[in-house]
Amino acid sequence: MWPWIIGGLLGLLAVIAVYDVCQKRSPILRAFPVVGHLRYLLIEIGPEIRQYLVASNREEAPFNRSEREWISRSADKKNNYFGFGTDDQIYGIGYPIIKHAMFPHGTASFTGSAKDKSVEIPCAKVIGAARGRRHPYRPTSIINVSAMSYGSLGKNAMSALNQGAHMANAFHNTGEGGVSRYHRLGADLCLQLGTGYFGARDADGNFSLERVVRTIEEAPQIRMIEIKLSQGAKPGKGGVLPAAKVTAEIAEARGVPVGRDVISPNSHSAFHDTDSMIDFIETIAAETGRPVGIKSAIGRLTFWKDLAAKMKKDGRGPDFITIDGGEGGTGAAPLAFADHVALPYKLGFTRVYKIFAEAGLADDIVWIGAGKLGFADRAIVAIALGADLINVAREAMLAIGCIQAQKCHTGGCPSGVTTHNPWLQRGLDPDVNADRLRNYLQTFRNELDAITHAAGYEHPGQFTPHDVEISAGPNVFKSLHEMFGYDKKMYAPDQDPKFKDRATIDVP
Repeated sequence: MWPWIIGGLLGLLAVIAVYDVCQKRSPILRAFPVVGHLRYLLIEIGPEIRQYLVASNREEAPFNRSEREWISRSADKKNNYFGFGTDDQIYGIGYPIIKHAMFPHGTASFTGSAKDKSVEIPCAKVIGAARGRRHPYRPTSIINVSAMSYGSLGKNAMSALNQGAHMANAFHNTGEGGVSRYHRLGADLCLQLGTGYFGARDADGNFSLERVVRTIEEAPQIRMIEIKLSQGAKPGKGGVLPAAKVTAEIAEARGVPVGRDVISPNSHSAFHDTDSMIDFIETIAAETGRPVGIKSAIGRLTFWKDLAAKMKKDGRGPDFITIDGGEGGTGAAPLAFADHVALPYKLGFTRVYKIFAEAGLADDIVWIGAGKLGFADRAIVAIALGADLINVAREAMLAIGCIQAQKCHTGGCPSGVTTHNPWLQRGLDPDVNADRLRNYLQTFRNELDAITHAAGYEHPGQFTPHDVEISAGPNVFKSLHEMFGYDKKMYAPDQDPKFKDRATIDVP
């Protein structure tokens, strides 16, 4: 028997060798038949080798091993502490230091770990209150689930995200793919309208206000509406959902035919400039009563200056603005877009926020930050600069089982998150991973709350640009105020009547 097996293997190698020598596409295989395949095998499994065997705790990107372990341990309610001090480069440029108070906020009655309790940190502002929307909304959680559409993610992943957000009393952004049945499992929703108007379009693909109203009637848990102008992964670029992925369920959610390519244009057809965009926002808000906002990555500032000027003139415009950093990226994108288009979060956010602050409008807008902010230190930096809410996407994916295999664009996600392959999806149990997402979101809020109290504050909204310093070079640290040149309103429950009014407003 063995001679036959050995003979068969030698015959197979001989066939491979002949093929390698005759083919012309790869000079390596042509010059080194058979053994040249080892190179391509190592390239294929290289990410796994580096991830598990080679890279140090702080080397990998976009999320290093320490970050992934903190999310995973938090999701599993395991010990998420790290011993023997930091192994981070604390003098590295951009490294943040949060300044604590000598007399922390609160009493000594709580002596346990931050992960031993569960806190809810509500938003310091009411979305839509400043413009008198009929149905303003105050999120009960300062940390929420960012936009990821059904189609990009599979049904089990979407179910886990929605159930987990509901269990953590957070809201869930639908992404631009419409409201699927897997978005209707309990969580409050932010309905996102992208350039394809999926779930909000007529038979010809044009925006349909009637369809939006009907969707809200069918899903009253939609509490706010977000118009996506661009996203951090690929700002200014459209996309395609291939026909093979357009199942009956996805077609139902998006309002498109089954089995046909679905196109997301690179720009909106319902408006074409700042004035028409404002009209679009006000029309939707008037018809639905819901707060309406915009989401964008940041490039040129001409639009933002124009928007602030028009809002200051007549008070019309978005109720909230979501700023997505260029380092964000749940959407598959060309390399140049992912690496080089759109400003990173801190630069993008501060440039836009300053424009509205100088116009006296910053306090009347709810600011949402997104783009790799799913850790307490980064959230505090974002909040100190003016963000009122934090949206997390890839961190939420990691909490429900993503292993950063970076195969999101292939349909072969091994953890079942960004795939519609039935076998791969089978590995992701929605109920179990909903609980893991809840644990992550609660632990995130707990740590945020603990650091807030260590800094002497009651609510994270009290952090200002003076409370965080950033390394600007060897032995040089500067406050966020020095680096970005502005202050923000401090929402202090015990000092600021405006905060107290917003905190106790009766929101229908």
